[in-house]
Amino acid sequence: MIFRRLTGPNRTLAQTVTVVLVMGALAWAAVPAYNMFCKVTGYGGTTRTADAGSDVILDRTIKVRFDGSLERGMPWQFHPVQREMELRIGETGLAFYEAHNPTDRAVAGQASYNVSPFEAGSFFTKIDCFCFTEQVLQPGETVQMPVSFYVDPEIVADRDAKSVTHITLSYTFHEIALPEEQAALHIAD
Repeated sequence: MIFRRLTGPNRTLAQTVTVVLVMGALAWAAVPAYNMFCKVTGYGGTTRTADAGSDVILDRTIKVRFDGSLERGMPWQFHPVQREMELRIGETGLAFYEAHNPTDRAVAGQASYNVSPFEAGSFFTKIDCFCFTEQVLQPGETVQMPVSFYVDPEIVADRDAKSVTHITLSYTFHEIALPEEQAALHIAD
């Protein structure tokens, strides 16, 4: 090993640099690894995605509640159009959220989301969602944004999630740079 050939201060310096590099690499990889873990397991209320609805629809129903909030400083108004719906497990649901930009400038936003209780996250499946892309609202513009989803029938067989009767889908909108501002930032780099 290289460290055996070094002596005294040089060896200590080499070990310190190695530790710093390894810790930096682990820190850099932590967020993508955690996001991948959450998507696979549903941990932390992370949902799944699908291209189509479920092939199986059960007689058992579940209530889905909708919640909307804004990050501090986000100038929009944002709320669910419908606060709650009841649907059969496996049935495709369609809900709308409304956003309004009361300012005199265009504002771009991106929604982050989660599902509670957390054990239901891996069974809540989104088919299409406004949260998949950034949203830009012009001054005074109001839009209704859809999310289509279903609750995977496998939830009834899961030891931790089978007793869930209510699921809450929460969105928080964060202001982001407008697309032309993002392009200008890339040109400046």
